[in-house]
Amino acid sequence: MAFDARLETLKRKHSEMSEAVETAQRAPGVDDLQVATMKKEKLRLKEEISRLSS
Repeated sequence: MAFDARLETLKRKHSEMSEAVETAQRAPGVDDLQVATMKKEKLRLKEEISRLSS
């Protein structure tokens, strides 16, 4: 059961990060480095989700 909860938490965080990246990219004056860091975190979450799902 804990495994399923962990996977769902990761999926939720990935979705939230995706929304945050999109919002940041639309906002004027957002630091490109900050957006890049957010994208790396989003990718890390996606990779962990893939690893746990296989």
